[in-house]
Amino acid sequence: MVNLISKWFLSERLPNCHLADLDTRWNPKIGIRNLKRWNPKRNDILHYGFLSSVLLFVFVTNPASFLSKLLFYSFMSLLFLIPITSQFFFNALPVLTWASLYFTSSHFPAANRPPITVKVLPTIETMLYGDNLSDILATSTNNFLDILAWLPYGVFHFGAPVVVAIILFIFGPPTILQGFAFAFGYVNLFGVIIQNIFPAAPPWYKILYGLDPANYSMHGSPGGLARIDEIFNISLYTTAFSNSSVIFGAFPSLHSGCATLLALFFSYTFPRLKPLFIFYVVWLWWSTMYLTHHYFVDLMIGSVISLMVFQYVKYYQLPVISNDAFCRWSYSEIKKYDPVKMNPLASSSSSSLGSSLTGLLNDVENGPLELELNDFEYEKNNENNNQTDTFRSESDESSISYTPSIFDEAVPSSRSNATSTTSLGNFPK
Repeated sequence: MVNLISKWFLSERLPNCHLADLDTRWNPKIGIRNLKRWNPKRNDILHYGFLSSVLLFVFVTNPASFLSKLLFYSFMSLLFLIPITSQFFFNALPVLTWASLYFTSSHFPAANRPPITVKVLPTIETMLYGDNLSDILATSTNNFLDILAWLPYGVFHFGAPVVVAIILFIFGPPTILQGFAFAFGYVNLFGVIIQNIFPAAPPWYKILYGLDPANYSMHGSPGGLARIDEIFNISLYTTAFSNSSVIFGAFPSLHSGCATLLALFFSYTFPRLKPLFIFYVVWLWWSTMYLTHHYFVDLMIGSVISLMVFQYVKYYQLPVISNDAFCRWSYSEIKKYDPVKMNPLASSSSSSLGSSLTGLLNDVENGPLELELNDFEYEKNNENNNQTDTFRSESDESSISYTPSIFDEAVPSSRSNATSTTSLGNFPK
């Protein structure tokens, strides 16, 4: 097995290139030393400040004993300091923050929570689409459709993120997994925050209780997944959804958000398979409404959140895909999009051309007009040179900060020989 992996993947690595290597050191002193050298930028402060505030809120509101929470946070802090674990756990901080908030949501006092809306979503659904699409799709059911809807909603949704992460790690460029963890964590974190601020009843509630007011003492329902329990003679989904941490979390749909995010990352990495990924999203959309767990408007907002987060991550964190690379070990350097150079309104050529035009107008007003062909040739050549430089390499001294891990060892200014754990900045030796 080792020889097979070495033949397929490690043989792609160029000599003396350690860009795709992982940090295998266990000494926490390295993490402490790098933490002292870390010089955070504005994006870093906003990123870690927001996540820290959520984790502090969870620490205060979680009903576990103070000692248990203190020991758990101390253990996690240790994992963030050890290089071999910090390169994974630190990059997964948004995911860990989302999970901690989600599982603590069921312990929020009902007296301090906003009222549950029952009528808003079906009203919006009818106004936008003329009818309740979930009711229409769930009118006719059979075992074949139940299984077809169960696969993406009850199986793929929970296992696909892990599979996608593994595939991106192996076949994507180094550091793409860091961007995926960032985006996946924030999409789910934003979704859970909205669900707690704006609790909304899903379609199954209307089927069971009509438009009667809902309260936080009610148990959830598996909706159409109850038929899956009957088919397989189990109670998995009935038990899980009846005791969900966020029962009234129809808006937005995180099933839709996660499916859209996975499709966006796979389409970015494997653009030729984009139709297949779009089909998966549409398939999951249908299953959520067929199983009476979401309205169509929930699906749309979930996808919009994923698209917004992905666009940010794409232009500020994700490496540029090389069509000639087979796997992560095929890369000898990491290039990233440069939003400044890609912005035509902020390009240096536009600025220099604008200055020339301003000076030209001044000449017209103040004296005789004298034009030289060389001036126009210089501006044209300068503009062409700038248009070809739309990407930035990791070796650029002005590369924009991204947020994989602050506990990385010092790296040289050129990152073509760095490991995949380099992230928040270059530390002086």
